[in-house]
Amino acid sequence: MRGFKGSWWKDSALLKKEAQSSAESQASGSASKSPSHPERRGWWAKQSKWVWITAGAIIIAGSIYTTSKAYVNANTIPYYHVYVDGKHVGAIEDDAQLDQLFEAKQKEYQDKYPGTFMVLQTEGITTRADRGYKPEIDSEQTLQKLDGMLQAYARGVELKVNGETVAVVKDQETAQAALEAAKLKYAPDAAQVETSQVKFTKVSASASTDNKASEGSELKSVNIKESIELARTKASPEEVLDVEAAVQVLTDTKDQPVIYTVKEGDTISSIAQQYGMTSAEVMALNPEVEEKYVQIGSELRLTKPEAPITVRTVETVTEKQPSKPEIIVRESDELPKGTRKVVRPGRDGVKVVNYSVTKENGQVVAKQWLGQEVVQEALPEVVYKGTKVEKPAAPAVQASSSKQFAWPVSGARVTSSFGSRWGRSHDGIDIVGNRTIKASAAGKVVFAGEQSGYGKVVIVDHGNGYRTLYGHLNSISVRNGQSLQQGSKVGVMGSTGRSTGIHLHFEIQKNGVPQNPMKYL
Repeated sequence: MRGFKGSWWKDSALLKKEAQSSAESQASGSASKSPSHPERRGWWAKQSKWVWITAGAIIIAGSIYTTSKAYVNANTIPYYHVYVDGKHVGAIEDDAQLDQLFEAKQKEYQDKYPGTFMVLQTEGITTRADRGYKPEIDSEQTLQKLDGMLQAYARGVELKVNGETVAVVKDQETAQAALEAAKLKYAPDAAQVETSQVKFTKVSASASTDNKASEGSELKSVNIKESIELARTKASPEEVLDVEAAVQVLTDTKDQPVIYTVKEGDTISSIAQQYGMTSAEVMALNPEVEEKYVQIGSELRLTKPEAPITVRTVETVTEKQPSKPEIIVRESDELPKGTRKVVRPGRDGVKVVNYSVTKENGQVVAKQWLGQEVVQEALPEVVYKGTKVEKPAAPAVQASSSKQFAWPVSGARVTSSFGSRWGRSHDGIDIVGNRTIKASAAGKVVFAGEQSGYGKVVIVDHGNGYRTLYGHLNSISVRNGQSLQQGSKVGVMGSTGRSTGIHLHFEIQKNGVPQNPMKYL
């Protein structure tokens, strides 16, 4: 077209020039030659022929131009360039194809992670409209390339404990459900509990109160010690937890190093119990420490199993315990001297003991004795002690009272109970209170001195197979063979032997077998 147009304009100029020359000839020769002259008629015929040829060429050129332009217009189509963060990745025929790709990709991610709210990342993806003559567009290739670049994130909620993120869950409802389930896990009464989103087993109250059967318990409070914060976040879908997994993360423990300062009433066993360790483990972490010289204020290196959250519960526990009968000994000259005879067996009484128990993550951290009530009196046991000699005198029976065991210290507070603890036996109870130690019942001192593990010890025989042991004394106020009345001073509370704090280790034994003192006091 461009070549044709140039030739046409050239021919027109030549024709114009010839027409001007013809006009000039006509003007100069009009007088000599008439229009009817043969030469003039030939000239006009020749000129007319050129005019018709030129006009035909113009018509043909116009027709070709119009047809060519229509063809080009018919083959010039719109399309879209696709960019990701300003980088050209290809072209597509219609930008609606992008919307279809985004919708399909969103569904793909949501189907893959049904427990989350997935959001497709389309930021940075832009298009630019363009037009071109027969452009080479491969929409399928561009969309495939873009499909491989598309990513998605999960919309979730962070669970922060003291400002530190410990878990990511789907939404605030899931976060609250996880926190409530974590608290209920340590509520009293072992049971299978099923919330709307998770099923789990509670930690029983009896499992953490020295294995004693509780008559009942009343939960006073349950809360999480740490500061809890919920915040919206973007996360990888693999990081989003359901309720059950979030509860596990919140409550699973890991050993963390801690420094413990020894306080009054502490023992190796009580410290070990508090931190979920054995006495051997405590000593292994503190090889430079000799127990008998550890004083209040000393620092011990320990490990403590810690979970991200600490669930603290306070409950009132009521227990029924047997109350052992008094033993009444009467002398009788009808029995040979040195012999005994039970003439009336005793009968256990029943008492109700109330405790306030504070636990952290199911472990007892404080236990306060609130009082007790005797609901059934014990029937005393009557024993005859023979005094018969070679010349028997008239029968005589004299009564001597052997009252029930009393607390060996005033203002007593039990810091460690009787029973098995982490696979080891604790044969008595640990007590703090007034430092003056008194005889729990009348009897005779059968040992006063040093004993391995217990330091300075006094053992009193009360007859009928019963003995009491007083350990970790700072000083002893009695001697071997000395007779004592109930309430007589035995010694002063101390921290000798395997002890890391001032307290009394008190035992009641029957025929050499340790008994739970709480059944007798």
